[in-house]
Amino acid sequence: MLEQLEALVGAGNVVRGADMARWSSDWTGAYAFTPLAVVRPGTTEEVSAVVKWANETGTPIVPVSGNTGLAGGTRAEGALMLSLDRMNKIREMRPEARVAIVEAGVILSNLHAAADAEEMIFPLTFGAKGSAMIGGCLSTNAGGSNVLRYGNTRDLVLGIEAVLPNGEIMNIMSELHKDNSGYNLKHLLIGAEGTLGIITAAVLKLHPKPGAYATAMVAPPSLDAALVLLNRLQQATGGAVEAFEYMPRKHIEVHKQINPAAREPFEAPQDINILVEVGATAPRDCQVGDDGQTPISAYLEDTLMAMFEEGMLLDAVVATSEAQRQEMWERREAAAEISMTHKPFLANDIAVPLDKVATFLTAMEARLSAIDPKAEAISVAHLGDGNVHYTVWLSSDDAAQRDQIMEAVEDEALALGGSFSAEHGIGVSKLPSMRRRKDPVALAAMQAVKGALDPKGIMNPGKLLP
Repeated sequence: MLEQLEALVGAGNVVRGADMARWSSDWTGAYAFTPLAVVRPGTTEEVSAVVKWANETGTPIVPVSGNTGLAGGTRAEGALMLSLDRMNKIREMRPEARVAIVEAGVILSNLHAAADAEEMIFPLTFGAKGSAMIGGCLSTNAGGSNVLRYGNTRDLVLGIEAVLPNGEIMNIMSELHKDNSGYNLKHLLIGAEGTLGIITAAVLKLHPKPGAYATAMVAPPSLDAALVLLNRLQQATGGAVEAFEYMPRKHIEVHKQINPAAREPFEAPQDINILVEVGATAPRDCQVGDDGQTPISAYLEDTLMAMFEEGMLLDAVVATSEAQRQEMWERREAAAEISMTHKPFLANDIAVPLDKVATFLTAMEARLSAIDPKAEAISVAHLGDGNVHYTVWLSSDDAAQRDQIMEAVEDEALALGGSFSAEHGIGVSKLPSMRRRKDPVALAAMQAVKGALDPKGIMNPGKLLP
């Protein structure tokens, strides 16, 4: 079997035994497994050949990119793991058309650097950008910190190339913004977590690089006051707010514990800490005036001053250098590391309407205390899009209690018109939530699609669909 794979991709590109160690667990460490082997194709044609072989032999196949997922989507016990790390070419950068054509193994930060060299940006960003790959971002429809302005991964894709479960290559690498020729198959595969095929390349949208940023930490007295600030900033800047990130007191305290060089955001500790960033692309908003300030910074400071005078802000610190801006971002991007400082933990990734985030957190405070009085919640939120990363530090690893907390989170999120999954995907960890909460007609439709495209069930089995 392994000799057949070596004939398809080359002897040095089939990994086995102890050499599979870095592919034998997920990033969180919650799932450990032993793949049959790890195959590393270098071209779409080689991916096609491997998938055809897997289809013919009935071998389960699990695609993996940077392996930075948080829901167990790469668990591959006894399965053939297909790594896309060798398919890491940026085929084209075309700033005049505002597109990048890339392979699935391109690391997100490398794409950022390539876009920056063209005075453009690929706006998808999150803490794992130094190892996450484009294929994984597409397969989970990743979100990140800039969804508020630019949308999820799905909104940043014009076309894809994918290998279907029978090994055929589907080339829909469209560069068009309008194409009404039937089903939008790219959206079927984006967010499918590799259960319907393997995305091997994509046409991605680029955006103009902001000529100036205005970044601040702000401390409103409540999350309701924070939304007033967000709406006023959107109006003052013409919708240029890129990030609006909430960090509670606990986040700041743990960040200081794990990073001795970290400082308090404000002179006095605050319960609500929000990172806000505004990006300007219009030259009129980017030019430094005689006072040494850009108009975009003035918009931010004027709005903050008005809110402060109204008693709707307790404190604010505006970044005056790139180093200070990066310090603010480091505090937020340490969230995953912070959440994992205590074990056992339970990670939840929910979305609710923007004005219901405070309601959710208050309701869960009471529910969590009733279920596990010794548990602690540590949360962060993309407040501008209603996505709350609600992590619970459990007092024990009791499976029944863990599931009870998951159900409570689902109860409160769905009661507010929300979702139990926002941007991390379903993988393995949220299969019980899918079973309990997903509309049964929708689940049946999803199963029908899976059955039609992958009748042998070889593509990332046991994930996404309960």
